[in-house]
Amino acid sequence: MTVAWVFPGQGAQHVGMGADLFDRFPAECAEASAILGYDIREVCLTDSPPGLRDTSVVQPALFVVSALSMLARRAAGPGPDVVAGHSLGEYVALFAAGCFDFGTGVRLVQRRGELMGAASGGGMLAVVGADVDRIADLLAADGLTGIDVANRNSADQVVLSGPEASLAAAGKAIRAAKAGRCVPLRVSAAFHSRYMSDAADRFAAFLDTVRFEPPRIPVIANVTAAPYPADGIRELLVRQIRCPVRWWESMSRLVHSGVSEVVEVGPGKVLTGLWEAIRTAPAPAPVAAPPRSVSPEVLGSAEFRRDYGVRYAYVAGSMYKGIASVDLVARMGRAGLLGFFGAGGLSLDEVTAALVRLRAEPGLAGRFGMNLIATADDPAAERETVARYLDHDVRYVEAAAYTSVTPGVVRFRFSGAGHDRAGTPRAVRHVLAKVSRPEVAAAFMDPPPAAVLDRLVAEGSLTPDEARAASRLPVAGDVCVEADSGGHTDAGNPYTLMPAITRLRDERMATHRYPTRIRVGAAGGLGSPESVAAAFVLGADFVVTGSVNQCTVEAGTSDAVKDLLAGIDVQDTAYAPAGDMFELGARVQVVRKGTLFAARANKLYQLYRQLDGLDDIDAATRRTIEERYFRRSFDEVWTETERYLRKHRPHEMDLVARSPKAKMARVFRWYFTHSNRVALAGTPDAAVNYQVHCGPALGAFNRVVAGTALADWRSRHPDDIAELLMTGAAAYLDGVARQLSTVGRTEG
Repeated sequence: MTVAWVFPGQGAQHVGMGADLFDRFPAECAEASAILGYDIREVCLTDSPPGLRDTSVVQPALFVVSALSMLARRAAGPGPDVVAGHSLGEYVALFAAGCFDFGTGVRLVQRRGELMGAASGGGMLAVVGADVDRIADLLAADGLTGIDVANRNSADQVVLSGPEASLAAAGKAIRAAKAGRCVPLRVSAAFHSRYMSDAADRFAAFLDTVRFEPPRIPVIANVTAAPYPADGIRELLVRQIRCPVRWWESMSRLVHSGVSEVVEVGPGKVLTGLWEAIRTAPAPAPVAAPPRSVSPEVLGSAEFRRDYGVRYAYVAGSMYKGIASVDLVARMGRAGLLGFFGAGGLSLDEVTAALVRLRAEPGLAGRFGMNLIATADDPAAERETVARYLDHDVRYVEAAAYTSVTPGVVRFRFSGAGHDRAGTPRAVRHVLAKVSRPEVAAAFMDPPPAAVLDRLVAEGSLTPDEARAASRLPVAGDVCVEADSGGHTDAGNPYTLMPAITRLRDERMATHRYPTRIRVGAAGGLGSPESVAAAFVLGADFVVTGSVNQCTVEAGTSDAVKDLLAGIDVQDTAYAPAGDMFELGARVQVVRKGTLFAARANKLYQLYRQLDGLDDIDAATRRTIEERYFRRSFDEVWTETERYLRKHRPHEMDLVARSPKAKMARVFRWYFTHSNRVALAGTPDAAVNYQVHCGPALGAFNRVVAGTALADWRSRHPDDIAELLMTGAAAYLDGVARQLSTVGRTEG
């Protein structure tokens, strides 16, 4: 006989619970009381302060009573073959499976209860006798997209979670359609929904302080309705806070796996009643997945994962003006992944503030990077930024938009470099250089020019020992091939660029005989599992995503832009001049749908190429630009621009005074700054001028998630996108491998 023990969740508590347990387990009671700061026995038995009302108290109290019930039952006879718990009860199940000790369990639920109890502004609604598909149709018909399914307890019982006003409207629609009986639940927030994301993020940081052991017996996870993997406890406990409890599917798995008896351990009998209902109406049996020979953890370079301390050879690249925000980078880091903060276009003070926040974020352990964008017209800005990065001991930098190697990049890379005991040169800092041309890739794959090293040593920016180590190492240990991406791009084709750059890498390795292999990554166009798989097939050691992360909750841009991005397709981008390299003709890829920015920016560049100054623009064209593009006169734009130049770039004033064409370029460049500013702010009446850097990868991603919860950007998070793309790529490659293994086989 196969036996499962199940443990109840919040709602099963009552005054007097545990009366027969506390005297049997005095050591555990004393330990729990010491951790919690109040007498847990008195709270449970007499409702003494702080009382059994607040989530912050109810959760640890219920854990203690259920855990002691489990210990008592285990002492009385054989233990279970498998365990599961409903929401909070899952912590008791993990305790029963030996994943942590009693005291750790109390600390976990104490922190969980504090974070969930602090959430507010929503509620939950149980619908009994429900046809879940019909409920979903009713909600969609009434435009109630802000409601999530929090629990699926049985075939005809579901719990909805969301804003109270939306739940009231949902209840009215359900009752009017006679689609089920609605029962509001007495909770303080919209548990197990997107509205708990902040609590989940904070809990993730706390979980970084906890060590988990692999389960000794199977534990069915609420999030997946499948057994916990040996190394996935932290991730699933974080997701459990903001994801639905799949109890119907979890118990149905027990039915299909031959469990003959379920014992509810802890207060109440709610789960016993649900088990009886589910036994007669289980969910369909899950389709057994074929054995996998490819997993996301093995894609790309193992050395990359080791050097950056990440689970996957996957990076969320920087996005200009802090769109790759502190929140985005921190979320990636807490998920065991790497993100680069978008420092480009920000002041040094803003960059420093971001660094301070990232250093203070719990759970990152230094797992974050910073962008270093080329400033050919302002080398002092690069020099100051590098100095600030070194002051804060930044270890990972993404070098973007460079056409050659600069002293600033070299200084960052080799500060702290030296030789090990065997005389092998080693660098402690990593530069990931994004390139789209072989000659630029070659510059980063070579050692620094001797003249640059001599200059840095002479000015005291590098020591002689650091320079000697640098002369035997590449400027960048990681070179990322950037193809058809958002922002700065040469519109390269990955199928030609990747093989060319990997061959170049092999040549440079043979020439310089570096102690470690230069890694080549891929970026641009990575918006689907298939495209990520293709990058690895082309030989990528790692992949870098950009555009897909811009349409997430954490991205530092406006909701208006995210709404726009969530609706684009693969054909909805175009190329426009780059504002920071306007005179050079450099281009960026931007969103075309819903905005006229690309057309207007190209018109300005065309005028710049053809004319010698603002006075050469004909009256009609000037009127169009002033009234439609700028919504102010050239004189007003120049006044604002002149004020900026005198304060921040006074050395340019002489050139502007001598050259009408230079002044025209500066006036036109104002439009690029303005269009970026209004997009970041989501200025409603300026949407036609939004400048949104984006490649077609996001359109591909929108197609991948169409019809799923991720279709709404408010449910998108960068770590979830990473998981989808990497696990999907592994599954795709696994399928290809199986398909190829059948080639040449014949029947009979």
